[in-house]
Amino acid sequence: MEGQTRRKYFVGILIVYLAGIFMGAIDTGIVTPAREIIQNNFLVDGKTGIWMITVYTLAYAASIPVTGKLADRVGRKTIYIISIFLFGFGSLFCGLSHNFGGFWFLVGARALQAVGGGGIVPIATAEFGTSFPVEKRGMALGLVGAVYGIANIFGSLAGSAILDLFGNQNWQYIFFINVPITVFIIIVGVIVLPNNKDISGKKIDFLGILFVVAMVLALLYGLQNIDFFNFKESFLSTAVYPYLIAFVVLLPVFIIAEKKAQDPIINLDYFTNKRIAMTLLVAFVAGFILMGIVFIPQFSENALKMKSGTGGYFTMILGLLAGVSAAFSGRLIDKIGAKSVLLIGFAISIVGALFLMLVAANNPGIVNVVTSLMLLGFGLGFTMGAPVNYMMLENISDKDASAGLATLSLLRSVGTTIAPAIMVGFIAHAGLSLQSNLTAALPDEIKVPNLPYVQEIMAETDKLKNDPNMAEKLNGVDIPDLTAMQTVKINFESNDESVSIPDDVLKAFQTSDVTTITDAVKLFAEAMFDETSPQRVDEIQKGIKSGIDGITAGRNELSNSISKLHAGYSGLSQGVDGMQQGLVQQQAAIEQLQQFVPMMTGALPGGMTLLDIIPAAVREGIPKSVQATLATVKTPEDLQAQISALEEAETALNAKILSSKKALVDMKTALTEMAAAEDEMTTLVSQMTVLRDEIPAAFKTAESDYLAEIDSRSARLENVYQRTLNGGYKMTYLVVAVSAAVAMLLLVFYQKKKDETA
Repeated sequence: MEGQTRRKYFVGILIVYLAGIFMGAIDTGIVTPAREIIQNNFLVDGKTGIWMITVYTLAYAASIPVTGKLADRVGRKTIYIISIFLFGFGSLFCGLSHNFGGFWFLVGARALQAVGGGGIVPIATAEFGTSFPVEKRGMALGLVGAVYGIANIFGSLAGSAILDLFGNQNWQYIFFINVPITVFIIIVGVIVLPNNKDISGKKIDFLGILFVVAMVLALLYGLQNIDFFNFKESFLSTAVYPYLIAFVVLLPVFIIAEKKAQDPIINLDYFTNKRIAMTLLVAFVAGFILMGIVFIPQFSENALKMKSGTGGYFTMILGLLAGVSAAFSGRLIDKIGAKSVLLIGFAISIVGALFLMLVAANNPGIVNVVTSLMLLGFGLGFTMGAPVNYMMLENISDKDASAGLATLSLLRSVGTTIAPAIMVGFIAHAGLSLQSNLTAALPDEIKVPNLPYVQEIMAETDKLKNDPNMAEKLNGVDIPDLTAMQTVKINFESNDESVSIPDDVLKAFQTSDVTTITDAVKLFAEAMFDETSPQRVDEIQKGIKSGIDGITAGRNELSNSISKLHAGYSGLSQGVDGMQQGLVQQQAAIEQLQQFVPMMTGALPGGMTLLDIIPAAVREGIPKSVQATLATVKTPEDLQAQISALEEAETALNAKILSSKKALVDMKTALTEMAAAEDEMTTLVSQMTVLRDEIPAAFKTAESDYLAEIDSRSARLENVYQRTLNGGYKMTYLVVAVSAAVAMLLLVFYQKKKDETA
């Protein structure tokens, strides 16, 4: 009856399981083009933002062995429907996080999604793997692999399309799309799915479930937090070593518990069987290769200079090639075996990764990028699930299919968890040098336009300071170097804490891509100017004002000196006039005394003086001062002595007059020079005032010129941004190439024994 039901509802069963695989796989890819958009929307950095993907792998890995074992015991239909419900419910809350709860609400909803996702692919794969005969098993698993791979990769295309349709700010719709699919699968699944299960009656290993969940979470969380560029310090951090210690402590306890369990959650015999153990190792390494898909949209955007969110369209190339090769590999498995198919796939993956690293990243262009994606997609289709699942199924019994494939998925999930931590580290490490590389491509100085009177002011101030008469008055006056201030050095890497860049500008810079980096740099430069220019302008204006104040003070002092010198000049001029009048009087006295020389033929008798013998009529016409002199003359010698004394006084007075006149000339010259200096200082103050007032406008013009220069270097900035991040992508895909090489090496040691059964 069960077989008839299976045949009757085969198409419905096929649709329900493939729809579940498609929904679970498409969600991984659909988040990829929106990863940076979402993390930027929540203002978290790349290492935090990657948690929206890695938390999914953590919870997915932890739930896989549990749902796989429960599916075998409770029934694949029951656990599958529950898993679909949890996945859809988690998707709903992921979308709602856009408006409620924030980033960590999203992370929690992604974990709920993952718990559901952990039961979708393993259960569906087990159902397909056990329902088809051995000779058709490869084809069946190839179909599963093709749907999974196409959906996973085309998810990026769908993500980009949804972002284009609704806008980057409405990224929640990439999650809401799962809700109607969930409803459809649950309704149809309840009707058509058979509930195949193990009817052995063994007790469910709840203790093992508890241990395996704790161990997986501890191991993957600890590994996820290791910074491989700062291994020692991060390994010793509390976010790593306690969890790894917990794993090491729990492992032997788990092994003991599993050996005692009737139906262990993980069959420990898998790890003692060389072929199964090798298969699990290959799955682990394949997880690294699979996670290379996560960074394809961002690499494509960067390499082809496309805006964020559009790179998902390029995963269509991966999807097409992966879908073709996955379906082809399924048929090829039945002919040449899973090992050979995997070797082909890993070899093609190595070629694709190396081509991306050495050609597409160094010479970005549509042809090179598409070629690398075609190679990666074709190789991925051969390795993404069907061959490894086939190898696992051929080594275990059908009743353990779900649990065995769950263990395989667990190991693959460990690889997909560790891989992003390493890969995003390379990209983050490349991003650390982005600012310095961009700064090196920018002009390192602002050229302030020619300012008015700069040369005149500098020449005049030098002239005044070199003037001995002015040097003392300008002592201590500090005139700024006006020629030097016309070139201002720019340092965008300065750690000056006084410079505060607005959050929206920092966000624009941190969330920029190759297409917006020029605008982001300009915003950053404008913010730097807004912060530093007023201070710089204020410093210059204060320096000029200090010079204005000093020169004004010197001019005022000079004005006082001119006033005093004017007063001295007037006084000296009056003194010269008085001395000249005295000289005339003295000359007249000498002439009068000389008139009396003939009268003095000898000494006068009886104590008489020359005044006594002069007739009264004559005496009245003689000046009083001369009369006083005549009153002292008694002998010719006395008269001659008086005349000589007057002549000497005349000579001295004449010399004094000449000296005073020379002093007047010097004072006149000094007054002229000081007046000229006063006028020059007045002009200088006026020029410096004009210059001071022109400084703000000059800096604004300089900033505009600088921003225009940034625009002119747009292509160069984009190339620097592109080249810098491509360095991180090159190392990321080196991990892919090395992982594929390791997987090939492991496969060399895998030998199938035809006569041995699990």
